[in-house]
Order: sequence, then C-alpha cells, then structure tokens
Amino acid sequence: MAYYLVRAKPKPERLPELHARLGENAFINLRPFGEALTHSLKEARTQPDGTATWEEEDYCSPPLAEERAAVLDTYFDEIKLEQVNAGEGWKRIEALPKLNDRR
Repeated sequence: MAYYLVRAKPKPERLPELHARLGENAFINLRPFGEALTHSLKEARTQPDGTATWEEEDYCSPPLAEERAAVLDTYFDEIKLEQVNAGEGWKRIEALPKLNDRR
C-alpha cells in the first residue's frame, strides 16, 4: 500500500455539495476505497492559496484512479500527488484549517 499527500484545487461551486455528501457519508460504501476516502476528505485541510490537501492511502496504479473517477474529479481540479510515509502527510498539514470549515 502507498500513501500520498494530495493537493487539489477545489471547484468552489461544488464545495457545498461535497460537504453535504460527506455529512451523509455518501461515499463510505464505495469499494474498496470509500471509508479511507471519506475519512481523508473529512480531515482535508486548506492551504493559504485555497488548495485542498490531505493524505490518502491507495492500492491502484495509476494512483487514485478509482477515487478520481468516482468522486475527486467532480469536486477538484489540478490533482497532484506526492508519495509519503503513512501519517507523514497529516503531520505536515495538521496546523492548517479544515477544508470543511471553508464554506
């Protein structure tokens, strides 16, 4: 399994829908990634330039292909990945405000 620090530009007009769907746990039953993706997006942070960032675990090649097709490409543009050790990404962004606080 690999871990990635994900950076993505939120689509502002889609953020209210994303927050609502996360509140409903709408993605949690997507297999095999729903639980991990839901957790990651609920804990996602916002960088000063508005970029969303979170750590994501993934098993696919190319990375996040299933997540992008099912969810991420609907709500984000310019998705970039940086491979990290488990937990390293979260430590690097823990001081940033949560994405779901930005409404």
